[in-house]
Amino acid sequence: MKVALAQINSTVGDIRGNAELVRKAARAARRTDADLVVFPELCLTGYPPKDLLGVSGFVDANLSALHEIALEADGIGMVVGFVDRNRRSEGRAFYNAAAFIAEGAVREIVHKTLLPTYDVFDEDRYFEPSARPVIIPFRGRKLGISICEDAWNPGEFWPVPLYETDPMRSLAEAGADLLINIAASPYEMEKPAFRFRLLRAHVRAHGIPLLFANLVGGNDELLFDGNSLVLGAAGNVIARGRSFAEDLLVADTESAQDIGYLAADMEALLWEALVMGTRDYARKCGFRSAVLGLSGGIDSAVTACIAAAALGGENVLGVALPSAYSSRASEDDARRLAQNLGIGFQVIPILPIVRSFREAMAEVFAGLPEDETEENIQARVRGNILMALSNKFGHLVLSTGNKSELGVGYCTLYGDMAGGLAVISDVPKTLVYRLARHINREREWIPANSLLRAPTAELRPNQTDQDTLPDYEILDGILKLAVEEQLSAGEIVARGYDADVVTGVMRMIHRNEYKRRQAAPGLRVSARAFGSGRRMPIAMKLGF
Repeated sequence: MKVALAQINSTVGDIRGNAELVRKAARAARRTDADLVVFPELCLTGYPPKDLLGVSGFVDANLSALHEIALEADGIGMVVGFVDRNRRSEGRAFYNAAAFIAEGAVREIVHKTLLPTYDVFDEDRYFEPSARPVIIPFRGRKLGISICEDAWNPGEFWPVPLYETDPMRSLAEAGADLLINIAASPYEMEKPAFRFRLLRAHVRAHGIPLLFANLVGGNDELLFDGNSLVLGAAGNVIARGRSFAEDLLVADTESAQDIGYLAADMEALLWEALVMGTRDYARKCGFRSAVLGLSGGIDSAVTACIAAAALGGENVLGVALPSAYSSRASEDDARRLAQNLGIGFQVIPILPIVRSFREAMAEVFAGLPEDETEENIQARVRGNILMALSNKFGHLVLSTGNKSELGVGYCTLYGDMAGGLAVISDVPKTLVYRLARHINREREWIPANSLLRAPTAELRPNQTDQDTLPDYEILDGILKLAVEEQLSAGEIVARGYDADVVTGVMRMIHRNEYKRRQAAPGLRVSARAFGSGRRMPIAMKLGF
């Protein structure tokens, strides 16, 4: 069977716009003489729709759009992700659903069976699970349609399966001879290759070709990488969609060709993910330009490179905000970076404003030694200036803090944390350096001095990050074990880390939860980011 997989970039809530993307891709698929075109999970509503599902008229609008699309489905079958109503008297109000469309009508509806409730997923809050597999005859084939998580429960991939059933096996046992999985599978580092192995395991277990149509694009913190697949009955890769870009994949399910699956470098994929996520966040939130502070350091340099690639250099403004402790070299590096990227550049010294703050507080602070209070005033002045530029010119403020800093609270609330999007907030400091070297692989976009200089906030004389933090290689290792793998302090020490260092880092992680709760939304690229997938209490005491 000749099939087309339409890897489209839906916007949450934009049912009219999403429906037009479906129509456009269906017309393109029809021109290829494909028998069937397959679209991603919830492509009509965008993923995840969250509490929009409860807004009056929203679900009805997606049903109307589905009906209109079906009327135009002439000469080609379609599989379209949408939200269906639960018309029974019990259970949750909606289904995460796939419509099979042929000859101008919706011929069959399939509901999602496995509803994830871990990490960033909260589908059990809204959806009722399917109770049965559905086999759909179409042009001599028996289609077995599943939805995203339905493919994620093969026993050999998990020590303990999350669910009691394996919907893919159920479809194969019910007689399907073509498996179709429509998905909104978010990106995280190393996940595309793992996902390929998981999907190929289904093919090899059942000897049935498989179509995997994945969403692409950024919606808030979630980034969808595409990488749609057509796998032959022998597990051969017949076709593969682009990473982080819309695509229409056309292939014959009976083809014996095998293009293989070569995973790209992690830094290359991470770069593409962050650029796409920044572009889509700005576009879908109505911003055309961005502003960020340029310190001359590695974090702001990488963020500026991402912003320039995402929005165009002419739409990015970098602002140097030197204080009494800023070096001339830092300002020079910031200026050189801006010139290399072709972004706007402005220098706004903060010393006069900081002095006025200190004068205003002099009587209240009389007799008290200087401490982080005075350091934070500088950061907050910088945050105020960037927000003023945002208000006046309509720029999106990009905060430049990395995951290591956010993890231990090495950041100033209402200061360097101010912004509308935290671009690299899920990228550890050590990986920021690797990403910078990837950016500089062909030419020096980021000045060499930014990579060589010891990391510093420049808020007091001769300050470096390692005055109060462990070496970043050690810190990032502990953070990965504590945050992403959720190990206890004792378990981390057993991995070879110093007990006092681990105790100090763990204390900082828990003490700064209140800061992270007030941070700008960040782009999720790891297995566990500081976002909606990590739901820790603020007021707590670890007594175990």
